[in-house]
Amino acid sequence: MSTIIAPKVPFKIQPEDEYPSSDGQPMAETEVHILALLHLLSALRFYFRHHQDVYVIGDMFLYYRQGNPHARKAPDIMVIKGIDATVRRRSYKLWEEGVPPSIVIELTSGQTKKEDIVTKPALYASLGIKEYFLFDPMYEYLDEQLIGYRMDAEGEYVIIEPDADGDLHSVELGLIFSIEDSLLRVVDPETGEYIPALDEAADRAAEAMQRAQDEAQRAEQESQRAEQESQRAQEAEAEAARLRELLKKLGHNDAFE
Repeated sequence: MSTIIAPKVPFKIQPEDEYPSSDGQPMAETEVHILALLHLLSALRFYFRHHQDVYVIGDMFLYYRQGNPHARKAPDIMVIKGIDATVRRRSYKLWEEGVPPSIVIELTSGQTKKEDIVTKPALYASLGIKEYFLFDPMYEYLDEQLIGYRMDAEGEYVIIEPDADGDLHSVELGLIFSIEDSLLRVVDPETGEYIPALDEAADRAAEAMQRAQDEAQRAEQESQRAEQESQRAQEAEAEAARLRELLKKLGHNDAFE
């Protein structure tokens, strides 16, 4: 029996193979980091949900040098303004998009502390990232639990000074970052209130719906009571009229004059 040998087919490396979208590593070091990351990402995505030119993503590879797939970082959170946020991306290639992230936020851990503090500021500044924030959910690795950098006119990072409440303001986003235990909350400067994460927004919507239903039920009950009162008043008036008519017939008109 002869053996059929299939012809060799050249294998072409696809872009997503050359520039992987994952390295198989966990997205965060501890449960505390994961929860803090998901909460912050969710709040930012909720705030910018109606902005189709603001792309908010977490734990995605940022490739910054074409032809070198090792020239990459995976920021915990990136916010990029001026691109189509409706496009689903597997990675972010700077030379294709043509726009660097507006801000990057890293949640510092024991494994990333040195790189977050020493290496990344210079790299992110060189890429044109206007603001860089570091947050230590467990407050174990940074001198301050929240640190922020903003690019100055010379293209160098300078420390963002906290306000009287210890919060940091993001000029790029027009938002305020505030610490709440192990969470980094996003504050709307116009209202002074926390921007809810998606689960919080869903809870608020459910509570608002329940309040509306309760109010509608109370209004219906009030309407029913008013209708009953009106009916009783009409019945009482009818009874009084009947009695007046009866007394007239009995010759007691003067009593009702």
